[in-house]
Amino acid sequence: MVRESSSHRRQRCRCLLLSLTVILILGAVVVLAAVIFAKKKDPPAELSQWKGSGSTGNLKEIMLGRCFIYTRIVNPELRSDCLKIWEAFKNAFISKNPCDITEQDYQPLMELAAHPILCNKTLLWSKTSELAHKYTKVQGNLLTLEDTLLGYMADGLTWCGSPSNSEINYESCPHWRECANNPSSIFWKLASRTFAESACGVVHVMLNGSISHAFVNSSIFGSVEVHHLNPKKVHLMKIWVMHNIRGQSSDSCSSSSIKELKSIIEGRNIAFSCKDDHRWSNLSRRRQEPAGQVNEAKVYSWFWL
Repeated sequence: MVRESSSHRRQRCRCLLLSLTVILILGAVVVLAAVIFAKKKDPPAELSQWKGSGSTGNLKEIMLGRCFIYTRIVNPELRSDCLKIWEAFKNAFISKNPCDITEQDYQPLMELAAHPILCNKTLLWSKTSELAHKYTKVQGNLLTLEDTLLGYMADGLTWCGSPSNSEINYESCPHWRECANNPSSIFWKLASRTFAESACGVVHVMLNGSISHAFVNSSIFGSVEVHHLNPKKVHLMKIWVMHNIRGQSSDSCSSSSIKELKSIIEGRNIAFSCKDDHRWSNLSRRRQEPAGQVNEAKVYSWFWL
């Protein structure tokens, strides 16, 4: 039996030590790479911490309830599947970065919930939300976007998701100042465009004359609706510049902002008219009130309150 020399033993030990060191280093590199890769896959922790309030509580139940009310009471002739509409709505923003929503995300929803609007019935508005909706509720002969199915369902609600899961984010959603492509902004811009495109005949517009500029290019009305009216279907735009009866008039039909709007509309081959503080001619024919219970909101509802 030949004994192994001490030099051979030392050499073999060095080889084993070197091999072990290499294995440990490679193992550490693999672990480090896995950690880095995992961090790249996960969204930044701050992504879900937005400045806006989270999605409206019980969002699904509220939207389904509104849909059922609309299709059974408000417009019973409309045949729509509320559950399919909810799923199309949710799929537009769920599991997505709430600052990276596109119009294409909502397109299936718009097509699914579309319904016709009669000619001469469209009422657009800017900075007159409360008054415009009082008007359509009381008078009943015109429709705002919020009087359509989708507008009725989404009015006043907030919603968003997160790219890291398939849940609705009830903690926080982006404020519109944080990013332009947030779920609510994209929804309302596309819904407004669709509403304007469907208008025909006479289009009525209610603007606020108690602010410095009744017409503003950057508003949804100025940047979206005005430019998506179809001149082949719309022949006249009637502007009503309304003023707060308790305040001063800041803008009117003769102002520069309304003249700018007039130039844009006539440049699109649509006739234009404007009236300050429009009063409906059939105001005295409002619904019969119980004796001694005249509704003052109806009497003054034609003015910005």
